[in-house]
Amino acid sequence: MTITEGRGPEERKRDVLARLERETDIWVASADAGGLPCLVALWFVWDGASVWLSTRITNPTGRNLRDGGRTRLAFGDTQDVVLIDGDVRTYDGKDVPAAAIDAFRAKTGWDPREDSDSYAFFQVRPRTVQALDGVHEMRGRHVMEDGVWVV
Repeated sequence: MTITEGRGPEERKRDVLARLERETDIWVASADAGGLPCLVALWFVWDGASVWLSTRITNPTGRNLRDGGRTRLAFGDTQDVVLIDGDVRTYDGKDVPAAAIDAFRAKTGWDPREDSDSYAFFQVRPRTVQALDGVHEMRGRHVMEDGVWVV
């Protein structure tokens, strides 16, 4: 195997931001109080500072996000990965900011509140973002640390 030079930090950040705008689904990892993991793909919206998700508060992911207050989000396959670790704030359908609803509807064509009162919204504020395209990009993969872009 030949290891080639990877992208620089600015290019990685640009690629992450482009994916946050372009992608429709994101992997959402959470765990319950006992540590039982849960992994699902959900539609999402990026507002420039936070990722917004919606799912029923009555399902394991909804409960885990609400109760745990943390998540790991992911795009890509093993050769083109974006990992986002973030803090979660939960909103019910009545309290979610109108701008988040408008952006969610514009991107997905769906307003979860119209389906069921059990849908909640989850604002994920990134704390750490990693971006790597293969093993040669392991070094320098952190493009955000402690909630601040490093580039």
